[in-house]
Amino acid sequence: MLQIRENVSLKNFNTFGVEANAKYLVEINHENELTELFLDPKWLTFPRLVLGGGSNVLFTKDFEGLVIRMNIRGIEHRINHEEVYVEAGAGESWNELVNYCVAYGFAGMENLSLIPGSVGASPVQNIGAYGVELKDVFESCQAFEIATQQIKTFAKEVCGFGYRESIFKGALKNQFIITSVKFKLSLQPTVNTKYGAIEEELRKWEITNPTIQDISKVVSHIRVSKLPDPSTIGNAGSFFKNPIIGPGEFEELKNKFPAVANYPAGNNQIKLAAGWLIEQCGWKGKTVGKTGTWQNQALVLVNHGGASGEQIFALSSQIIDSVYNKFGVKLDREVNIL
Repeated sequence: MLQIRENVSLKNFNTFGVEANAKYLVEINHENELTELFLDPKWLTFPRLVLGGGSNVLFTKDFEGLVIRMNIRGIEHRINHEEVYVEAGAGESWNELVNYCVAYGFAGMENLSLIPGSVGASPVQNIGAYGVELKDVFESCQAFEIATQQIKTFAKEVCGFGYRESIFKGALKNQFIITSVKFKLSLQPTVNTKYGAIEEELRKWEITNPTIQDISKVVSHIRVSKLPDPSTIGNAGSFFKNPIIGPGEFEELKNKFPAVANYPAGNNQIKLAAGWLIEQCGWKGKTVGKTGTWQNQALVLVNHGGASGEQIFALSSQIIDSVYNKFGVKLDREVNIL
């Protein structure tokens, strides 16, 4: 029997560790429990939030609706010649899935090591790091359609993947609940070392022909050195998206700030390093009340203990204004604000 709890604290269900309550909360361990849940027509029109690891959300107030925590587990794989298809339940830890694939020698996910959150949330956000995005390894996903209570399959071509975007954040927002994700990987690795500090770290470790295991270890090392552990200090990883601008705007910016950190973003666009922009405005490691930015990475906002979601949001607004006033570049929040 499905248990729906009332007035549940969400403090332990968000990596910022902010205080907020859910009016109702239900935990889903199997697909058929979603069908059972929505047999009650009350939940069809009730405000709802699907929550995985809570690593990409900032609660600025209580949630006056139903929080659905996805706990569907399981990882399995199928090998077809040099291709590998790996399917994982929405409630699986993303990093545990990456570790599984790396341990078996399935290539493609190693640059995405140590990203917090759940498998089910990964296509929604089109998560990415160190030159690789979810869409690069995504094959399809299974999702429960709330209106029809049917499971539907979404191939990559219809998911509308963009930079931290997908159809599940856009046109189909709140209409589907992802239950599992299938990935297409390879037994023939083509390692990607061009982004960030990967090549520098490989040189330090005197690794000249890196394996996917090497890439995973190096990426994990870099992330640990730059990003705080949510179990130690509240945070949601990168709080802002890296801005993408056109070549004309970039040339104008580069004339004023020759050292501006940037990367090609495809389609003649340029991606700016939001962390660099924020750091140039003097925010790196700064404390404001009970909030602040991380000492090793200005892109990360932290809860030093007892901060409210409103206070963290206010800090993010100050940073956005500061960067715009200095560079004329508008930062967008990557974290979902509720």
